[in-house]
Amino acid sequence: MLSLSLAAGLGAVCRYQITTWLKPRIANWPLATLIINVLGSFLLGLTINQGPTWFTTGFCGGFTTFSTFNVELITLCDDHRYGTAGLYLTLMIALGLCAAAVGLALNPTFTG
Repeated sequence: MLSLSLAAGLGAVCRYQITTWLKPRIANWPLATLIINVLGSFLLGLTINQGPTWFTTGFCGGFTTFSTFNVELITLCDDHRYGTAGLYLTLMIALGLCAAAVGLALNPTFTG
């Protein structure tokens, strides 16, 4: 449990650092969350069934963020940026699925 908690904290710190670095560069687009969730999907696909729980559940769970994605999507809709919201939703799902699929394809233990 300790290693799981520490890894989740490390994942959250990494997410924070990426967000802090990207946000001033692209203020009107939630790129940081998109990159984080796509990267997390890839890492989880790559390590599922072989990676230690502290990494898969801990780090990847602390790193990725479904709640921030939802808040950003609702905020875009509140700002009447429906096209941007639709694009964000589509990219998050499509790129996340593709990243997970690539990770699973590279995972030697995946038999799907």
